[in-house]
Amino acid sequence: MADKLHQQYVLMHKNIPVVDLELDTASGSISAVGSAHEQAHVPVGIPVKKGKIDRAALNEWWKGRAIPASRDGIRHALAELNVSTTQQLLDKCLGLSLSDQYWICPKKSGIEWKDINFFDHAFADDIGNILFGKGSSSDNISLMSPDNTSDGWLKKKWAILDGKRCLIKGGSGAIQQESYNEVLASRIMDRLRIPHVSYTLMLQDDYPYSVCQDFITPQTELVPAWYIMQTQKKQNHVSVYQHYLDCCEALVIPYVKDSLDRMMVLDYIIANEDRHQNNFGAIRNAETLEWLGAAPIYDSGSSLWFSKPQAMINANATTPCKPFKADHEEQIKLVSSFDWLDFSALKGIDDEFRHILNGSLFIDETRRDALCFALRRRVEMLMEIVNSRVVLFPVDDLSTDVTENVAYSGMDTEDEDLER
Repeated sequence: MADKLHQQYVLMHKNIPVVDLELDTASGSISAVGSAHEQAHVPVGIPVKKGKIDRAALNEWWKGRAIPASRDGIRHALAELNVSTTQQLLDKCLGLSLSDQYWICPKKSGIEWKDINFFDHAFADDIGNILFGKGSSSDNISLMSPDNTSDGWLKKKWAILDGKRCLIKGGSGAIQQESYNEVLASRIMDRLRIPHVSYTLMLQDDYPYSVCQDFITPQTELVPAWYIMQTQKKQNHVSVYQHYLDCCEALVIPYVKDSLDRMMVLDYIIANEDRHQNNFGAIRNAETLEWLGAAPIYDSGSSLWFSKPQAMINANATTPCKPFKADHEEQIKLVSSFDWLDFSALKGIDDEFRHILNGSLFIDETRRDALCFALRRRVEMLMEIVNSRVVLFPVDDLSTDVTENVAYSGMDTEDEDLER
């Protein structure tokens, strides 16, 4: 009986055994953890003391790999899959992801990473179709899918398009604006030469979806800022921004400040509401553990008043801000240099946005005009800030810091389980 309730696995980092662990089959949580085999390969930010991994922290990391319970349509999907929680789906795909190289190997199974990873092997679209509310085309549903380890609250699925691993992501509500925002953010970063993940627009049954190619390879992995910031204890007198810089410096992650400058400028222009600490980070080599630098900017759809009615679209209105300050006017003060910023490259960006929005069944002409005017005004406001800036160093007021790393959920229910 005990064997059915608890399954034995080895947490692997590609081909390297990291730690023996036990999963509770009912909850999908880690019920026991052994001593670390390779401490250097323990997931970033998980404390290890005298060879012992912090089980609670590892459990949070493991839970964070699951689809968040706030995902649009997830309750219906779980009912169709006959499971009660998204965490119970993790072991069905051995925890494999298209964002990093960690996975769990059943003890004594002889399974190897090269034989099962999603970078080199095809995967079924059953889970993705169910998550999109389409159901499965087969009575024998395959649960071996990277969709089991996809984060975020918006409807999304992985697909192989022209041989490339691509993420297809939908919008929300009656406006369905997020997909258009992703494309606009890509165009802005193209113009400003900011490293980013490129998004294109896909229409299916008149609904818009953004499509981007996986920027992680079989040799690399994404480490979110949240886990980087767990590598050191934050002191009360240190701001969130400075703490992140300190952690990156200790890990020897290159070019972090420059990348943050560009991220904060983009987020100011598009009035991004959801750059939480799992929404940016750094990339490292999964084999050598060498840090390669900041991740390209991705996931910028929750911006440009995406959930607001047309009457509330206002460039001057206070907009929620993350990850460092709760106000964009305060966060933009952290930018160390605007020398790289070429405002002439943004000429006509409002017209380009208008072109992107044309044809949408969800965004009428009045809203389109309001969005394009507000975008142009945000660029002008940033130009005024840059031209009037007299301080030589960033202004970092701790009283305006973000105090919680909580992602926008798109839900207002009391039982929501928000991703950090």
